[in-house]
Amino acid sequence: MDQPAEPHPDGLALHGIGVRFGGLVALDDVSLRLPPGAIVGVIGPNGAGKTTLFNVVCGFVAPTSGSVSLDGRPLRPRPHRLTALGIARTLQGVGLFSGMSVLDNVMAGATAAARAGFVAALFGLPRSDREERRLRAEAMTLLDELGIAAHAAAAPATLPYAIRKRVALARALAARPRLLLLDEPAGGLGADEIEELAALITALPTRHGGGCAVMLVEHHMDLVMAVCDEIAVLDFGRLIASGTPQQVREDPAVIDAYLGAAVESQTRPDPPTARQGSRA
Repeated sequence: MDQPAEPHPDGLALHGIGVRFGGLVALDDVSLRLPPGAIVGVIGPNGAGKTTLFNVVCGFVAPTSGSVSLDGRPLRPRPHRLTALGIARTLQGVGLFSGMSVLDNVMAGATAAARAGFVAALFGLPRSDREERRLRAEAMTLLDELGIAAHAAAAPATLPYAIRKRVALARALAARPRLLLLDEPAGGLGADEIEELAALITALPTRHGGGCAVMLVEHHMDLVMAVCDEIAVLDFGRLIASGTPQQVREDPAVIDAYLGAAVESQTRPDPPTARQGSRA
C-alpha cells in the first residue's frame, strides 16, 4: 500500500482520518490529498467508507481521529459554510428544488457567492437588481455549456433523469467551487450519457482560470479510469491502494477486493452482485 498523503501547501488534505460509530469502524487511518486541478476518484465496494469520507470533507461527520487541512491550514468544515470555503457537492440522487425552475435552481447555487448584500436584496435596491441579472446571465451560460439551456424554464420533475443530473451539476458549478465533490454522478445514466459526462468532468479543472479539484465517488469503472488522475481504493474503511488508474487497475489487492466484482456487475443487466449488496 502507498504511504499516507503528506501535507501540501495547496489543496485539500486528509491526514489519518478515522471515523467510528459506536463499535463500527467506518474509516481507519485514511489519508488523501486533492491538489488544485486534480481529479481524484474514490472507489470500493458498497459499505467501504466512500460516502463517510465525503461527509467528513463536508462537515456532516466529525472524524474521531486525524485532521483535515486546506492550503496547509487546519480545516473544520461546517455544512452551511461549504460554499464560502469554495466546496460544492452533488448528491447520489439529484436534490433539486421541485418548486423552482431549472434556471432558478442554478441561480440558487450561486447565491452565497453573490456580491449584493442581504439588505440590498431585502429592499430591492438597484444593486440587488444588477446582481440578480448577473447571476441569471451566468446561470444561463452554465446551462448552455452543459447543453440544457432549452430547459431553463422547465420544472425539474418534468425532465428526464439525465437532464436533471446536468442541472444538479450546473447548480454546483454556479458557486465557482475550488473543490467539487461528485457523488455517483453516473448513477442511472446510459452508456452515451456517461461518455458525455466524462467529457464534462475532464473539463472541470480548467474552468474559471483553472485550479478546481474534483473528488469523484463512482461505481462505473470506465468513467473512473477515463477521467481520474489518481484513484484511492477503500475496503472496510481502510485505504488499500492509491495511484494512477493504471497502477490501481493492476493492483492484486484492488482486483481481489473490488475490481473483479465491479467489472462483473457492469457486464450484466442484473442488479449488483450479492457480495456488493452485503456491504451496503
